[in-house]
Amino acid sequence: MRSCASDNVKLAESSKLQLNNRKDLIESIAKGFVGFAAAATALASICFDSPAFAESLTVAFPASRAPETMVEIFPLKSADAAYGKISGMLSTLGDPFTRIISPKKTHCRNVSNKGIYLQEYQSFRIGSDGNLQGVGLFISVEPRTGHLVVLSCVEDSPAARAGIHEGDELIEINGERLDGIDSEAAALKLRGRAGTSVTVKVHSGKDVGRESGIREVNIPRGYIKLSPISRTIIPHRTPDGHLTKTGYVKLSAFSQTAAADMANTIHELESEGAHSYILDLRNNPGGLVKAGLDVAQIWLDGDETLVNAVDREGHTLPINMVDGHAITHDPLVVLVNEGSASASEILAGALHDNGRAILVGHKTFGKGKIQSVTELHDGSALFVTVAKYLSPALHDIDHVGITPDVQCTTDMLSSPKESLLKNKSSVSSLEADSCIMVAEHELDVQESRGTAS
Repeated sequence: MRSCASDNVKLAESSKLQLNNRKDLIESIAKGFVGFAAAATALASICFDSPAFAESLTVAFPASRAPETMVEIFPLKSADAAYGKISGMLSTLGDPFTRIISPKKTHCRNVSNKGIYLQEYQSFRIGSDGNLQGVGLFISVEPRTGHLVVLSCVEDSPAARAGIHEGDELIEINGERLDGIDSEAAALKLRGRAGTSVTVKVHSGKDVGRESGIREVNIPRGYIKLSPISRTIIPHRTPDGHLTKTGYVKLSAFSQTAAADMANTIHELESEGAHSYILDLRNNPGGLVKAGLDVAQIWLDGDETLVNAVDREGHTLPINMVDGHAITHDPLVVLVNEGSASASEILAGALHDNGRAILVGHKTFGKGKIQSVTELHDGSALFVTVAKYLSPALHDIDHVGITPDVQCTTDMLSSPKESLLKNKSSVSSLEADSCIMVAEHELDVQESRGTAS
């Protein structure tokens, strides 16, 4: 077996993080463990049939917790039976996020031709590759209700164009009820070749300007390009009448290239005369913990604590920068909402608790677990929760979320910002986003108080 973490550079090397105590836990995080956005990426791959992996398997595990325990042997005649037994064993841990993603009879070829992965495991892997086929949804099981909900839509994706919104509840896919179906299985049903279509039944919320109730939508699958960053300059007139430039950066996911892309973007905006920044993490479901920590260091100086890891024995371990140097010290506001999860919450907490940014928006999703992901020899994957994280100020995030400093309404959150950003003459539409208007006011307050770090 091999861990997918081996594909990543150690966090301590690329991010200069100070890792002092309980090295096993932190070195594991350094090798690329992910803080999952409680979201399976319901995006597509190119699929083809292949034979089952094994004709017979044997699973052995302890019959009790006693050190002298005998081992029970279960002869199993199919891979499905083996993975079912393993899933049952993992379920006794009481953590729904510790699970095995089993192989299926259908394989999927990664569009970037980097290899062949299993469909369910592909939903984890594709986020960092950026090219895929599907409908463009991030979905998650809402922990309080157990319902499958839309965490976010990829901008200008088939799902977005079909009128699917964050917060919508998925009820059926192609006529099949989703009761008891997890997010990976639902993602699998949504994937398929570009040119085909999938019919979903959704229950929409009662947001302003949207019809509530159940509706059925036919969504054509298509090619989707996942670009983690969009940016533009927003002209801004300060209270004293001066015209300034605000750099607007939307980060949609924490892929392997997120930090490098962010650094390049900030350098470009600096050269274009930006004097303040809005970092938009709304509907960003997370991704790689390492990427979130690396992005935080673009904005912070010194030896600040970025996040605290808490292992299963309750030991709290701060993860600090070492001699960090921010690219810019201009005032910063971070936008968050219910779709901001996992690595988004790590980043928002790091910037907020270290006094670098004001948070504007709505309370975040509340996904605060760190997991190791190990790819097994047959291509299946074992997800194991190894720790949870707290913000630098020791605020719990898991099942709690982060409450912003300033609330704003959700007007225009469904606007296709990606198309707006492609045409910079359309910034007026972006400025009409009420949360951005609130953010600009907070930037003025920071400027007047001289609080930018």
